[in-house]
Amino acid sequence: MLSLSNLQNVISNPKIPYVGTIPEQLEPGSLIVIRGHVPCDSDRFQVDLQAGSSLKPRADVIFHFNPRFKRTNCIVCNTLKNEKWGKEEIIYDMPFKREKSFEIVIMVLKDKLQVAVNGKHTLIYAHRISPDKIDTLGIYGKVNIHSVGFTFSSDVRSSQATATELTEITRDYSLPFSARLNTSMGPGRTVVIKGEVTQNAKGFNVDLISGKSKDIALHLNPRLNSKAFVRNSFLQQSWGEEERNITCFPFSPGMYFEMIIYCDAREFKVAVNGVHSLEYKHRFKDLSSIDTMEIDGDIHLLEVRSW
Repeated sequence: MLSLSNLQNVISNPKIPYVGTIPEQLEPGSLIVIRGHVPCDSDRFQVDLQAGSSLKPRADVIFHFNPRFKRTNCIVCNTLKNEKWGKEEIIYDMPFKREKSFEIVIMVLKDKLQVAVNGKHTLIYAHRISPDKIDTLGIYGKVNIHSVGFTFSSDVRSSQATATELTEITRDYSLPFSARLNTSMGPGRTVVIKGEVTQNAKGFNVDLISGKSKDIALHLNPRLNSKAFVRNSFLQQSWGEEERNITCFPFSPGMYFEMIIYCDAREFKVAVNGVHSLEYKHRFKDLSSIDTMEIDGDIHLLEVRSW
């Protein structure tokens, strides 16, 4: 499960420019988490995922991530192969500000890298060179770095194996998806949904249902066109009042996500990609009769687990 708290091999206050070997292979599911601060006079800085650290010839840069503050605020991404830069990919929706702190989370996936800044999805970068070539992290430019940490997918697997009742609910993840939870809801219960938002997604929904009464205790409905994360309950044949307030909409077309729904005595808590998103007070009180999950909409569903 994606967690930004149990990072491994943390490097504190590295001197910039920093060039360091990444201690393990970055397999799909691995994370690099960089926390720092942009000084007031910064014109640019960069984070490079490299194949080695050679200067002559210059090492290939599998992923070049370069926020720039002069003239236009933007992030330039690129790949350097055989000392030649490829085509720049430029993002103008700029999450960094001078004199402000930041947290960059780079997630390695099979076919792409996904970057979030300050808990908000920022960009997707399709691999141009295989990510298994990445063995070095370089950070350059005008930036202060407080810490660099890693979560390797092997760590994720070993921490999952300790959860005794961690159960994959089914193997068939075609939509519409409907399955019974291995244990009904109650305080301390957790459901994890892993998926990928489709490229032209309008929205999707995740429902926790009491199979007996057909009441929907929790209806989660992210809508990408309006960037609304709607929550509601369907009790005694009617919908209640929608809840929509959210600090930051966590979904984007094409992105991979892990949504964690945690049930406690008073409310459901929902996190997306390791960042707390919302809480929803129980309107349906008979938690132990919530025993069914339904999912539908514009996603590729990859896995559902509960414990």
